[in-house]
Amino acid sequence: MYIHIDLEAEEPIYTQLKNQIIAGVARKDLLLGESLPSVRSMASDLGINLHTVNKAYQQLKQEGFILIHRQRGVVINPEGIPQANDEYRKNLQKSLHPLIAEAVCRGVKEEEFNKMVKAIYEELNHIKEDHE
Repeated sequence: MYIHIDLEAEEPIYTQLKNQIIAGVARKDLLLGESLPSVRSMASDLGINLHTVNKAYQQLKQEGFILIHRQRGVVINPEGIPQANDEYRKNLQKSLHPLIAEAVCRGVKEEEFNKMVKAIYEELNHIKEDHE
């Protein structure tokens, strides 16, 4: 899996890394049980601080995307990603609220916003189906 970090972006590097790993899982570029590089190796490969990688990995672990084993290293959760529950849905809505509010303020119409969301879902699902 190819990871691109934009050192000039406003988004923190650990968030970029975390989001790209999650997208890799969604696209099935990263499969359940597949190994990821160690913290040190990932940091070296990307040219970033190992604490940055560790922060991304710890968040992914908390959210159930990865497991960290002393012997096996870092792996995509072989049991699958935990499915959305009420708490996840509540947090999702909370995260979407400011994005939608800004879109409204900037004149993005609901239909246009929904098309963007649909396009992203189709992109991830289309690629997902190609891997199955």
